[in-house]
Amino acid sequence: MSLPSPKRSFGQNYLVNPSAITQIVQETLKSTAPEILEIGPGRGALTEGLLRDGRPVHAIEMDPEHQQYLQATFHSVEHFRIYEGDALTLPMPSQGPWTVVGNLPYNTATAILTRFLLEEIPWERLVFMFQKEVGDKLLGQASEKSYGPLSILLQLCSEARALLHLRAGSFWPQPKIDSVVLSIHPRSTSLSTLQRQQLLRWLHISFAHRRKTLRNNWQGQRDEALFMKKLSSLGISDQVRAESLSPPIWAQLIH
Repeated sequence: MSLPSPKRSFGQNYLVNPSAITQIVQETLKSTAPEILEIGPGRGALTEGLLRDGRPVHAIEMDPEHQQYLQATFHSVEHFRIYEGDALTLPMPSQGPWTVVGNLPYNTATAILTRFLLEEIPWERLVFMFQKEVGDKLLGQASEKSYGPLSILLQLCSEARALLHLRAGSFWPQPKIDSVVLSIHPRSTSLSTLQRQQLLRWLHISFAHRRKTLRNNWQGQRDEALFMKKLSSLGISDQVRAESLSPPIWAQLIH
């Protein structure tokens, strides 16, 4: 079967940097999770290295042409399974737990990460690629311009670090932006799934107008009085901005 071509509609940019491929595979395989989940395998640059480990590799591919190509390429490998579908909605193919890796499409990367943070999916490591600007936001600290709702949720639920930075020349076709690969490990948290969902909703309200105070952003919201009371109990003025509060403070507000 001939090599499939990248499609703009799927946001496909193939990783062609051999050193980066090796580092991503090695970081993924450091996890002790019994199964591997790869999101958006494309032509299989990472898949081949992952399969050498011997653990079951489940791949989710949205593009039917790429799905058929990978199925034909690795048809003789018993521990390989591929599923055509959307990683945002497709049910997990087994119980896991997982180590999850993906050169994620830029337009869905944060939504895919959010799914793993909000749903009861057992994972031991996420090795995900993002555009650099998004990676900076995910790792942003309180009072920094890059700090926002998803960085707070991520830091409450996990420990994340930048594994490597990649220039546009590491891909074909070349994107117009640089990328970063994050290695993410789960952190023990007292926040339930429902609380994490509620927190993210409230964070989006609180950061809706970054230059406004919490009082102004919360005005008229259904739980305004409750959150104002909690803020007061922590000795924090309602005149602060959302970006001033650290992740642990946000966790206390949602409890």
